[in-house]
Amino acid sequence: MSVRVRFAPSPTGGLHLGGVRTVLYNYLFARHHGGEFILRIEDTDQSRFVPGAEEYIFRCLKWCGLEPDESPLHGGDYGPYRQSERKEQYRQYAEKLVADGFAYYAFDTPEELEQMREHYKTESNPAPQYDHSIRKKMRNSLTLTRDEVIALLEKNTPHVIRIRMPENELVSFQDMIRGTVEFQTSLVDDKVLLKADGMPTYHLAVVVDDYLMKITHAFRGEEWLPSAPVHVLLWKYLFGLDQMPQWAHLPLILGPGGKLSKRDGAKYGFPVYAMNWTDLKTNELTEGFYERGFLPEAFVNLLALLGWNDGTEKELYTMDELIASFDIERVHKGGAKFDFEKAKWFNQEWIKLKQPSELRDVVYARLLAADLKVTDQALLETVIGLVKDRCALLSDFVQQAGFFFKAPVVLDTAAVLPKWTEAKAVFFEACMQRLKELQSWDHAAIEETFKNLAADHQLKPGDLQLPMRIMLVGGKFGPAVFQIAEIIGKAATLERMEYALRQLRDQASA
Repeated sequence: MSVRVRFAPSPTGGLHLGGVRTVLYNYLFARHHGGEFILRIEDTDQSRFVPGAEEYIFRCLKWCGLEPDESPLHGGDYGPYRQSERKEQYRQYAEKLVADGFAYYAFDTPEELEQMREHYKTESNPAPQYDHSIRKKMRNSLTLTRDEVIALLEKNTPHVIRIRMPENELVSFQDMIRGTVEFQTSLVDDKVLLKADGMPTYHLAVVVDDYLMKITHAFRGEEWLPSAPVHVLLWKYLFGLDQMPQWAHLPLILGPGGKLSKRDGAKYGFPVYAMNWTDLKTNELTEGFYERGFLPEAFVNLLALLGWNDGTEKELYTMDELIASFDIERVHKGGAKFDFEKAKWFNQEWIKLKQPSELRDVVYARLLAADLKVTDQALLETVIGLVKDRCALLSDFVQQAGFFFKAPVVLDTAAVLPKWTEAKAVFFEACMQRLKELQSWDHAAIEETFKNLAADHQLKPGDLQLPMRIMLVGGKFGPAVFQIAEIIGKAATLERMEYALRQLRDQASA
């Protein structure tokens, strides 16, 4: 059997990290077994369709390195891969269910449905559902005569098709993560399968599409477990249970307050989407991991371990290592808590693993966006090599590397002023003159000159290096200060020292 898995998002908004994890587990499983990963767009609910959302999904997956083998973009032998383009095929299956007695036509108007919910509401049942007890009191093909039903259909009376859930049956299936899962059918309502506009609901479409696309394994979030009995019965009624894919319901990703939602990002200050997403209705921006400064390798790595491990203490994995190690049965049943500090740790470790040449383009883009002009790519690689171990996010390179390309305007003089003396001011005046005369401009010569002069002035070099750093960098960060001086050059070093010395003298005398 050739493994075929699928991810089936709705084009209604941004791609949550939980959705990307579902993609990842599908992708890893397919690659581990030499199978295929399919992406189909479930756009049957046209009222929730958002322009640009489909393109956004493909852009996110491309950044993550999780591109499908078959999709609306990539084509394939089992298309169309948008449900809206497969509309005609769903009705025949819905009608077959009606003919076989497993579904029925329901002609209830929205007003009648609302009256039902009000009429049958009780303290113990505040939200009545259209189930095995209610359906006997509604306007459908189970309560109307055959002639009445035919007449309504001939008049094109708006109607839906609902599954006829059996009473008091036990429905079960084997979940690859959870083992045997059982449901009592009397507790499940008669879900709509085909809407009045002729479009299928998720329940019918997912079963029909998985069958026609020969899906062998279906991985989805545990929030879909309540729908499982409906889907199991649809498989049984339409195609036989031996055709049903093996299922795995993935655990939730948890935030500080339970299930991780997009609101958690704004509330707690971390991203929850793969890439920036702007809601077209509210103009609300939800930040993405890409924009925050994550490498795709780190993002994929941290998601893989949100609910799975290979039984070892290993934490850093390349994609090839994940593919080789992945086993869906090692996915945990319980929810996995997302920790942004741990996420940043993954990113920092991946930045450390990268060669400067591998980071050059993404760092260049960040510096350019911060209005920092970089004209020497070799110099940029040198700088990246010096500062990358200090960066947890790609955005950190703006601070950690920016001063190599642009002199700081705002200086942290407050870090220096409490211990600033006129003797230090005199030293730096002399230091600028001595450095100006220096023939060999390299960090060793600069450091030797600096320390010899400090001895001449009877000052400790350690007491002078922080002021020197503030002069060149603007703050208390960066690599070795004499390396910085070597890289920015003699002219820039002297200019920055002179600029800072003026500020320190003015502020010390104020």
